[in-house]
Amino acid sequence: MLHIALKMLFGDRGKYLGIITGIALASLIMIQQPGILISILSHTYSFISDINLPDIWVMDPKVQFIEDSKPLLDTQLYQVRGVQGVEWAMPLYKGNQRVRLANGETVGSIMIGLDDATLIGGPAVMIEGRLADLRLPDSVIVNEDGARGRLAKAAAAPGGKSIPLKIGDVLEINDKRATVVGIARGTPTFQSQPILYTTYNRAKNYALSERKLLSFILVKSKAGEAPRAVARRISRQTGLAAYTAEEFKEKSLQYFLNNTNILVNFGFVVIIGFIVGAAVTGQIFYNFTLDNLRYFGVYKAMGTTDRLLLRMIMLQALLVGFIGFGLGAGICGVFAAATLHSNDLTMHLNWQLLLGSGTAVLLIVLLAALFSIRKVMKLEPAEVFKG
Repeated sequence: MLHIALKMLFGDRGKYLGIITGIALASLIMIQQPGILISILSHTYSFISDINLPDIWVMDPKVQFIEDSKPLLDTQLYQVRGVQGVEWAMPLYKGNQRVRLANGETVGSIMIGLDDATLIGGPAVMIEGRLADLRLPDSVIVNEDGARGRLAKAAAAPGGKSIPLKIGDVLEINDKRATVVGIARGTPTFQSQPILYTTYNRAKNYALSERKLLSFILVKSKAGEAPRAVARRISRQTGLAAYTAEEFKEKSLQYFLNNTNILVNFGFVVIIGFIVGAAVTGQIFYNFTLDNLRYFGVYKAMGTTDRLLLRMIMLQALLVGFIGFGLGAGICGVFAAATLHSNDLTMHLNWQLLLGSGTAVLLIVLLAALFSIRKVMKLEPAEVFKG
């Protein structure tokens, strides 16, 4: 009988394809939109993730997220170094600077100033050049997205493709020369601005208009010391805010969730996808059952139990749900792979997202099957023969 149920399903090719298409589209929306949202939100703290050497971030108490820089006095660095449990503490400058290109255009960029001696806080992956080359005069390292995107040199011919920056190219920052000595790879930031890395003292020279330049203090706790306990100790003794890297990520993420409507907007789209998917799938599946109602009536008249008819309908519903979800998830997987290294829109997939969307699809097919099951269960064989 289960084999007959499959023949019934595949025999009505139009409704079969319609049900699968509806489920696939619903799956696509319920996977793609949260996947893009996760990717966008991960960019809000990508700068913290890329700097994985320090355990603790120290900052002004009024800082609300990673882009909210409120500079400290240089003397406060030595206060942090004197706290028990601190292995080392290094300065980090993070600010916005205008970069003038060769064609005279200015581009807003993020400048990162690293400790001159250790270069702690620098990019982990170098595509070209070496991090140590920052010790050369007037040197900067540019992130890959910036080198190929907004900081790229204009094309020789109008309408042509721009030319990515390369080692040896010269930029102008606040009327001062900056020579590109390396190209680095890192996670795109939420604002998608180009990132320039240089030394802390050179960053001071580029940003003369700013009175205080110490944006963050990067701290490594001693072996055997819990980073969270050391962070609390720093806060008590210095009056500064100190968070572990994970705490600072959570703080930055919560700021964007609490101060933007991004979660509501994406959630609304997902809900609409679920409702439309359930409505389309339910309607087509119910019509499919009505078209085959006479067959169910014959099986009932032949003595087929309601339990077996229930299994037939559930098999049909679960099969189209599995195929539709597989198609939707497969399309999302291709999209995620195609945009993996994109400078713009990307999508992040994980097992939790697939499990959640799969559960939603299961609920859709169960709701669609429920209406059909009620119709079949109430069916009297005599009504079919009368017709």
